[in-house]
Amino acid sequence: MATIGTAKKSLSPSEMLSLVQSTLADDKAEDIVTIELTDKTSIADYMIIATGSSSRRVAAMAEHIVEALKDAGQGRAAAEGKEQGDWVLVDTGDVIVHLFRSEVRAFYNIEEMWGVENPALKQQAARLY
Repeated sequence: MATIGTAKKSLSPSEMLSLVQSTLADDKAEDIVTIELTDKTSIADYMIIATGSSSRRVAAMAEHIVEALKDAGQGRAAAEGKEQGDWVLVDTGDVIVHLFRSEVRAFYNIEEMWGVENPALKQQAARLY
């Protein structure tokens, strides 16, 4: 007998956020910052910014997020920048994830653009630049 109607339900923005956060925690991502965007823009509900210890690590974290979302029935997530691994963007629709190598994150400091202070990042940028 064939099964009809086996499509998985869509995750809510908060469920998707939790899934991405747990995937990053499992991958030992560093300095994870979550920014709620609902009152700031309509592009997404949340933004997550995290650091990986190397280009390879950043690319792997992005791939793990995309795989976790696909496993949860959310196959529309896409990652850009995995080839270089300096800055990878994962767009899930409701959650935007920026994954950086530490030097690249310190240089761009996108948290500041969204009004989030990160003193450790400023200290690192001062040392590097």
